Amino acid sequence: MSIKLGVPSKGRLMDKTFAWFARRGITLARTGSAREYAGAVEGVEGVELVLLSAGEIPRELAAGRIHLGVTGTDLVRERLPRWEAAVEEVRPMGFGHADLVLAVPAAWVDVNTLDDLDAVAAQFRARHGLRLRIATKYHRLVRDFLRTAGVADYQLVDSQGATEGTIKNETAEAIADITSTGETLRANHLKVLDDGLVLRSQATLWKSRVASGNGAVLAALLDRLETPSPAG
Repeated sequence: MSIKLGVPSKGRLMDKTFAWFARRGITLARTGSAREYAGAVEGVEGVELVLLSAGEIPRELAAGRIHLGVTGTDLVRERLPRWEAAVEEVRPMGFGHADLVLAVPAAWVDVNTLDDLDAVAAQFRARHGLRLRIATKYHRLVRDFLRTAGVADYQLVDSQGATEGTIKNETAEAIADITSTGETLRANHLKVLDDGLVLRSQATLWKSRVASGNGAVLAALLDRLETPSPAG
């Protein structure tokens, strides 16, 4: 019985994942047309490549439909309520780095910490009778983070587009979003709170805790992945 390896189906994340495996003597390749999600694996027997969106991989791991998967820390922790019971981190892969952060308008010169944000949220509620809106795609992570920090009087609003633009569009007063360099935040006149780091994320290889399959093949593959090949 083969095991299934899920990797991102397009973009830089796919390219870097393919290169990471290649340095360990395993060739991953997309087959067929650009519209087809078919792939092949060379260099190790009994492994089937499954091409998925990065956002689908946590769900497929948790359901046991794939044995290994490459996706971001942020997606696993956001999309799997009890992620530790569903998946096991095999190893971080050293690329796809991004931080989930809380940011507010740069014009809020007196708001630099979570305590400041909590005070502003209380003032906003008293003045407008409404909760301060924070736009994000990461509801679970942000809610848990703010609860731990003791921030109240806010509401999370869903953002499926350009989260940084929600403040300019007056659909939110603050945001929580992924950033790599901070350039997009600065371009939209936003600043990260001094203690506003919610999570550091990067591409990571995960193993399903519930998938059944060929344990010998899985062990052999994981052993191969421990050390880059001399040619790498």
